[in-house]
Amino acid sequence: MDFAFSDEQETLRTTAHDWLAKRWPVERVIAWTGEKAAAEPAQKPTEPAEKPVEKAVQKPVEKAARKPAEKVVEKPAAKVEEKAPKAAAPDTPDKAWDELSQLGWLDDELTVLDLAVIAEEAGYGLLPVPWLMHVSMAAPVLGGRGGKTSTMAWADHGALTLAAAATAVDCRAEEAGDGWRLSGVKTRVPAASTAHYVVVVAQAEAGVGLFVTRPDPRRLRQLSTVDTTRPYSELTLDGTPAEVVVAPGRARPVLTAVRQQTAALLACEGVGVMQRALDTAVAYAKQREQFGKPIGSYQGVSYQLADVYTDLQLARSLAYRAAWAVHTGAEETEEAVAAASACVSEVAPSGCERAIQALGGIGFTWENALQRWYKRAQWIASWEGSATNWREELASWLLDA
Repeated sequence: MDFAFSDEQETLRTTAHDWLAKRWPVERVIAWTGEKAAAEPAQKPTEPAEKPVEKAVQKPVEKAARKPAEKVVEKPAAKVEEKAPKAAAPDTPDKAWDELSQLGWLDDELTVLDLAVIAEEAGYGLLPVPWLMHVSMAAPVLGGRGGKTSTMAWADHGALTLAAAATAVDCRAEEAGDGWRLSGVKTRVPAASTAHYVVVVAQAEAGVGLFVTRPDPRRLRQLSTVDTTRPYSELTLDGTPAEVVVAPGRARPVLTAVRQQTAALLACEGVGVMQRALDTAVAYAKQREQFGKPIGSYQGVSYQLADVYTDLQLARSLAYRAAWAVHTGAEETEEAVAAASACVSEVAPSGCERAIQALGGIGFTWENALQRWYKRAQWIASWEGSATNWREELASWLLDA
């Protein structure tokens, strides 16, 4: 297959890369999640540090005391008014979503290949906004819903994966007048606390269907996740009113398409995560010295990073192929998606681990930012089971082919 992204897609990649680097540095990602930056320890002033501060304060006060009162009051007041900085507007989910809309990342005309380019850069930049879940899972089913944030609730005690949910789930849907009522508990609902709409996979008499409802904050329970930029919630439905989106009994092909597209985009995102880890480790290995040499010159470090590079190239090829297969509707789409997911689910976390090891002691500390990309890689790897599950699916496809 002779495959390359178009000039427009490469321009999209460059624009996304630059915007993410400027708009979402790791410090802002930390603030978005509500975590306290561990890299900013509490300042404990020592005795030597206090004396210069006292002198610096006392001298201007003494000089000011000798001046006329009106001068002392007027001049500092004017200076403070001129130099006072404007308070930065806090980040909010709606504000961040509006920015993505202005960039065109929510446009319906974007193809899977366009989304794949953005997904890779989103992984590299660690985008904390739940963009991928919206564009890959909910928006295709809802037709956009005016660009409002949306997510999908598929997992429950009857079906832990999206593949299983296409067949049967515990959550029930019953007709009630002109609409439907949903009952049950949905687990692992991504970004439900910031979503305007939730697409719920529910079981009716005629089979599995897809329904849309508005999440009630009182019915959401936040779950603990490794990657705090990708929160999960438990959604309780108790006669919750909903609209039918895909009629019961007709949801399986829709869910299969959603699963394939999401898996392909997550594979591309995993490639971006792995590239960021490698770039970080290589840059460190070039400037960190031991025994008068950069540590990258030692085989114990260079071979580790060479292995990460090799795994990355394989993962990138498979991820691009999966996105191409989904985009074109190729016959081998199922195989391409399973192969890419199996590879990325394994090499993305392991690549981050080896990058952390290359950084030595600092790499294993909470203060180092690389652990955040490692957590994103773990989230991607656990989305639909594990690498083992994808390999089993791939083997099944090959045996049946």
